[in-house]
Amino acid sequence: MERRHDSMSHDVMTMQDMSMAFFTSTMTSLYSLTWTPTSTGAYAGTCIFLILLGVAFRGLMAVKAVCEQRWAAAARDRRFVVVRGQQPRAEQIEGDDDAKFGSFVGPNGLEERVKYVQANGGRVLPFRLTVDLPRAGLVTVIAGVGYLLMLAVMTMNVGYFLSVLAGIFVGEVAVGRHIALDEH
Repeated sequence: MERRHDSMSHDVMTMQDMSMAFFTSTMTSLYSLTWTPTSTGAYAGTCIFLILLGVAFRGLMAVKAVCEQRWAAAARDRRFVVVRGQQPRAEQIEGDDDAKFGSFVGPNGLEERVKYVQANGGRVLPFRLTVDLPRAGLVTVIAGVGYLLMLAVMTMNVGYFLSVLAGIFVGEVAVGRHIALDEH
């Protein structure tokens, strides 16, 4: 098989050189030609790196899920601000025909008549720089790590592939319960 050489005399992979089947070489480049294991120990180190990267990927997913829960709780707990010239929230609720009446024991120990208003489901929260900027940064990092894992799998090296799967498995065992909360 003929290989082309560039000006730096590095081997350049052509379409004929790319493997379309899994193989077991311990000298497969990862991400660049300079990251090519030259010994079994270096190959094992590369596989350990991929396992840790897979764990980090699942960890980042868990961090995002926990942050989303905190951001949603903060949005629910926000207090209404009365703007001059606008009707107070209590008066708006009082005039709402969809609200249901009930009672509860107030802070003074007396039963008080209240009106329950159901929140509209599926409401999109307003843009908040303190929430949307960190969310965008976190999603970008998650995507970057995901793409690095995908590139490792695309080498078609069995060891790299199994290392990515092992990392995802270990990460899921470690923090998967936090990610599942976000899906419900």
